[in-house]
Amino acid sequence: MTSIELTSTGMAPDWLKRDQVFEFLKPAASSRLDLSHNCILYLEDLSVSFDGFKAINNLNLYIEPGELRCIIGPNGAGKTTMMDIITGKTQPDSGQAWFGQKIDLLKLSEAEIAEAGIGRKFQKPTVFEQLSVFENLELSMSGSKGVWPTFRASINSEQHDRIDETLQMIGLKALYTRPAGVLSHGQKQWLEIGMLLMQNPKLLLVDEPVAGMTHQEMDRTGELLTSLAGERSVVVVEHDMDFVRSIARTVTVLHQGSVLAEGTMDQVQNNSKVIEVYLGE
Repeated sequence: MTSIELTSTGMAPDWLKRDQVFEFLKPAASSRLDLSHNCILYLEDLSVSFDGFKAINNLNLYIEPGELRCIIGPNGAGKTTMMDIITGKTQPDSGQAWFGQKIDLLKLSEAEIAEAGIGRKFQKPTVFEQLSVFENLELSMSGSKGVWPTFRASINSEQHDRIDETLQMIGLKALYTRPAGVLSHGQKQWLEIGMLLMQNPKLLLVDEPVAGMTHQEMDRTGELLTSLAGERSVVVVEHDMDFVRSIARTVTVLHQGSVLAEGTMDQVQNNSKVIEVYLGE
């Protein structure tokens, strides 16, 4: 374990303050999740306005367990606001948002939604750059609710195997001793996805995962996201149409806060309304 250097005042550095809650330190998924109707996420008749601008307008979206769904749309289409509603950051003016059959997301705080089993990956990767890849995953493991108890405890063989499995999944096993700060942009993205996976989420929301990546990193990211679907549902918001084409099973197109079209990539590409407002083809 890498030692933690204190500041000149004897205090822990800002990135390790024990009262700080990080976005990706998520508790384990709730046992209350009911998927009996084969739908993990229900968004029904959602609307929200900001200063008179309707960011979400009667939005309806349904995600199945184990599904990989791509969300596309022009700037201002409502993609980020939609994810903010799902994760409890924004409350809608009207409508419903359910996680499975029993969990009403609109009645939960951001922390409670994370605990229920929804993980969100933002566009910019946020990792502990001073710690090794392995230690980042160890720190993110579900169970401990604080930073310092995690560093003081020894992990058992089962926990070690979980970290090892995650390292293999995200393609960073050979780099597990490296400080996260020396990783490439793409590798940091994979590490943060791994940190979310350590929390056993049932639904992953991933925002523009390939922005700034090399073509090789994009290919690897596509393989990773595809492999994650099945055991969990994955919703990917992305602007890179080539990347969407490479992974898409079902694509939802948002426009002016509501669903404009939905279907396979071929169906979406050939939709006249989509061509007019978004693809430009």
